[in-house]
Amino acid sequence: MADHSQQLKEQVLQARNAGYKLNIVGGGTKAFVGRAADPDAGTLSLAEHSGIVDYHPVELVLTVRAGTTLTEIEATLAEEGQILHFEPPHFGDDSTIGGTLACNLSGPGRPWAGSVRDQILGVRLINGKGEHLRFGGQVMKNVAGYDVSRLQAGAMGTLGVMTEISLKVMPRPAATLTLVQDMAMDDVIHYMNSRAAEPKPITAACWHDDKVYLRLSGARSAVEATAEKWTGEVMENGDPFWRQIQDMQHDFFTGGDPLWRFSIGSTAANPVLDGAWLIDWAGSQRWYRGDADQKKMEALAKAAGGQVSLFRGGDRAGEVMHHQPDALKGIQRRVKNSFDPDGIFNPGRLYSWL
Repeated sequence: MADHSQQLKEQVLQARNAGYKLNIVGGGTKAFVGRAADPDAGTLSLAEHSGIVDYHPVELVLTVRAGTTLTEIEATLAEEGQILHFEPPHFGDDSTIGGTLACNLSGPGRPWAGSVRDQILGVRLINGKGEHLRFGGQVMKNVAGYDVSRLQAGAMGTLGVMTEISLKVMPRPAATLTLVQDMAMDDVIHYMNSRAAEPKPITAACWHDDKVYLRLSGARSAVEATAEKWTGEVMENGDPFWRQIQDMQHDFFTGGDPLWRFSIGSTAANPVLDGAWLIDWAGSQRWYRGDADQKKMEALAKAAGGQVSLFRGGDRAGEVMHHQPDALKGIQRRVKNSFDPDGIFNPGRLYSWL
C-alpha cells in the first residue's frame, strides 16, 4: 500500500513520447467488461497504488487510492459500522474501487441508494499529457461546474488514470429482512413499481424464476411494521441471496451464453425474447441470457425507453455498448480529446471509434 502516482505519471509521459498506447489495469477482475483490450498496447498497472489516504467517519467521507481493493475498504468501514451504500459488485478479492468507478458498477440497492457515480465527491487524475490534476473535493459544495469526477463513471479509463477517489459512505442499516413470494413475470413489473412507490424502507426488488424478492432495510420498527403489512414470507437468511445478486454469483449468471443488460424504464413491458431473465432494480435493470442480434436488442431497448449492452460473453471485438447517435459521438470525441489528445488510454475499450 503506497503512493505510486509519480511512477504512473512517468509511464504516461514515456508512452506519449514514444507514441504507444496503454491499457489501464487495477485488479484485472473486470477485464471482461467492455470491448477487448488492445493486444498491442502496453500495461499500466495500479495494483500497487493502493491504500486509504483519509477517512473521516463522522463526516462520512473516505479518500482512497484507485488501486485499493473493495475488500480492504469495506473492512475499514465495518469497524465504524459504515458501508459503501452503492453495494459494488466483487468479481474476486482483487476488485478495486478504481475499476468499479470506471465501469460504473452498482448493486441491487441502486434505485434507492444511488449509483457509484452519485457517491463520488472528487478524483485525482493523470491526463494524456502527464498532468496530475484534481477535480472536486471531499464535500458536495466543491462539486461545481463541469463535474469531471462523475464523468469518470463508465468512461472505462478512456479519459485518464485515476489515482485518488473521494466518496461518501453511509451507516449500516439497523435491521434488514427479505420478503419472498411466487409471482409470474407478467405481474411482477407492476407489483415492484407499486411497492417502490410506497413510503416504506424498501432497498431492493428483484425477480427470477417466478419468485419476487423485496428487501427492507432501516430502523427496526419500520422494517418490522412493513413486513407485517406486506405479503410474502420472510426469507430465513436473505443476506446471502442479495450478496449473490450483488456479486453476480447467482446461478442465473453462470454459464457460457452471452449476458445482456437492459437499462430501461422501470414500468416498461418486458422485451419479448425467449430465454432466461432476471429483473432487478424494481424493473429498471433487466438481465437476459442468450444469443441475439445486436440491432434487434437495441430496437427492443429503445422501444422500452432505454439502452442495452452486451455485458459478458459474445463477440468482444465488435461493439458491445448501445449505438450512439452522431451528435453524442461528437461530444464524446471532444471530451476524449480534451483529456487524452494522443489517444493513449484504453484505445477502443468503450467504443471502436473512441
